[in-house]
This record gives sequence, C-alpha cells and structure tokens, in this order.
Amino acid sequence: MPFSGFGIVIVIVVLFFASAIKVLREYERGVVFRLGRVIGAKGPGLIILIPIIDRMTKISLRVHTLDVPHQDVITFDNVSVKVNAVVYFRVVEPVNAVVEVEEYLYATSQLAQTTLRSVCGGVELDTILAHREKINDEIQSILDQQTDPWGIKVISVEVKHIDLPQEMQRAMARQAVAERDRRAKVINAEGEFQAAKRLSEAAEIISVHPQALQLRYLQTLVEMSSETTTTLIPLPLDLLGLAKKSG
Repeated sequence: MPFSGFGIVIVIVVLFFASAIKVLREYERGVVFRLGRVIGAKGPGLIILIPIIDRMTKISLRVHTLDVPHQDVITFDNVSVKVNAVVYFRVVEPVNAVVEVEEYLYATSQLAQTTLRSVCGGVELDTILAHREKINDEIQSILDQQTDPWGIKVISVEVKHIDLPQEMQRAMARQAVAERDRRAKVINAEGEFQAAKRLSEAAEIISVHPQALQLRYLQTLVEMSSETTTTLIPLPLDLLGLAKKSG
C-alpha cells in the first residue's frame, strides 16, 4: 500500500509538470490568462504555467496568406465586374489579436472583402485595369489602418483577377483595334508631312542653286541606265530652257 501511494504521487507530479511546461517555437507566442486576466505574451522557448489557474492561447507570428474570393463590384462608370485579391498580413501584437477581436483571421477576411468592393466601386474600370498598383496600395492602407487595433500589420495586397463581362471584352477589343488604326494613320500623316517638308526645302535649295538640279538630273540618268538595257541619250537642261523660251 505505501508503494501504491507513492506511485500515485509520482503520477500526479508527472501530470502536473506535463500540464505546466509548454514549449513554444520561434515564431509562436503564448498569450497567458491567469484567473481570466491577461498577464502578457510569453515565448518562444520553455514557459511554465500554473495548472487550472493559467490558460494559454497560442498565436503564430508568421505571415498569413488570405485569399479574398471574387467580389461583385459595380465600378464608378457603372460596369459590373468580379474582382478577387490576396492579402498578406502578420500578427505583431499577440495580446491585442486575442483580446480585441474574436477570430482575427475571419475578421480580417471579412474586412478585406468589404474594402475591396468599396475601393473598386469608387473608381472607373480603366483605373482598375491600368493602375492596379494604386488600387493595391489604397486597399492595403485602409486595411492596415482598420486592423491596427487588433495588433495586425497588413504587409501587402494584390488584386489577382478582374473578370469582365463578355460584351465589355468585345467592346475593349474593338477599342484596341480602333486605337491601333488611329496610331497608324497618325504615323502615316506624320511621314507625309515630313516628306512634304523635305521636298519644300529641296525646292528652295534648287531655286537658289540651279546647279543642284543638273546634278540630280545626272544622278537620275545613272540610276535609270543601271536598271534598264535601253540606251539613254542625255539631253542638257539648257536646251530645254531655250526651247521653252522660243516656244
């Protein structure tokens, strides 16, 4: 019987230490409640709790990846689109993440959804498509401000996909084709303008230096003779001028 009593004591001591000693990893913190009151966050490493009196809630300090599902959004220019995003955040104040909010993961997810709808609904579709970084920064700033009392730091927000209606996709395709045609016409008009400008400058030079016309005439004869087998007889430009005067 004495041995049996001693064994019971050993079992009680072992159970006591098993419930009192906790080991937390480097990225974990334990928020300890003593008789219902927070005494702080402990860890990492070995911590000792008082059985029955102390209760611990374990919190991870690693970066969480939150996938925001597709949200139906009506943009500022009345276009209906579906937008989803991904949010990266981490807990920086474990005590606040436990005391200030119930299930901080769920709360952050709901807040991210409403913020995504609000920000995308306040701008035009072209802004969402062309300035996605601006939208990301605005959502990140709002989320970070709202989750700060919960001890959460929002690191970044990335809009992943924007699902457009079929008719809007066809309209944007037609707009892209029209834009390419416009650019082609502008480039062509610019080329014609530069060519006309060069011809005008050449005419001014020839009017001041008539010899330049004679040189151009001879160069043209050389080019024509190299491209055809027909014998060409050059006719001096002076004869053409005399013929014109006599006529």
